[in-house]
Amino acid sequence: MKAQNYGFLTANYHTHTYRCHHANGTEREYIEEAIRSGIKILGFSDHSPMVFDGKHTSGHRMALGEADDYVSTLTALREEYKEDIEIHIGYEMEYYPKFFEASIREICRLPIEYLILGQHFIDNEIEGHHASARSEDENYLARYVDQVIEAMETGVFSYIAHPDLSKFLGAEDAYSRQMKRLCEAALAHDLPLEINYLGLMEGRNYPSDRFFRIAKETGNRFIIGCDAHRPDMLDIDRVKEKCEEFCTQLGITASQELTLKDPHLYVQK
Repeated sequence: MKAQNYGFLTANYHTHTYRCHHANGTEREYIEEAIRSGIKILGFSDHSPMVFDGKHTSGHRMALGEADDYVSTLTALREEYKEDIEIHIGYEMEYYPKFFEASIREICRLPIEYLILGQHFIDNEIEGHHASARSEDENYLARYVDQVIEAMETGVFSYIAHPDLSKFLGAEDAYSRQMKRLCEAALAHDLPLEINYLGLMEGRNYPSDRFFRIAKETGNRFIIGCDAHRPDMLDIDRVKEKCEEFCTQLGITASQELTLKDPHLYVQK
């Protein structure tokens, strides 16, 4: 399904809520801020619940027991605000090979519309390491890229959030070699790469000039994601200023037009 495109930054598909336990704001508060700001399309992509082995409880994602209320709340609000804004229901999801099959089937019990890939961990959050850990080891970066590519190959993700999360400190040619692989895979799967506004706003290591130079050379498509963890992060005047400056400096263009890939098609195979 292709959502309508209204122009630069009048759509955002990367929105969180209080349910992920590290963001603030209810769904209604985000919607009302989006309408005030002139956003025409608002996609909710809170951190997805996951099915883990054993008793692991994640402190940075929605719990399995919160999913029904998340979807039912947004379904009702989508109807309530249908004259004012187009609302889509999704998740930002990690790709953890060990837990992927059980997790994708669980979240597809409900009528979600799309997933974006936000790969914060190598392997998984129980046994692995954070993808943004400082490292000079090319093998560490290669493992991250391998996992992101494997996620793309599932066909369930609509775009790649903060693909440049890594704080790689090793040789520049090693960084270029590995990130070129990621960009080429995204191009082959026709998946946009996100310019992350949260990272710009907080001065994080992403979005990274060196990554987006590689992506530009590769010919990738780009999308801006507010990564909103508070309703006021949907203040599009602020977002537009920072993101336009970033894009202008690198000579790249972002489009908010997005084809939403239905993850239910995966479980129906």
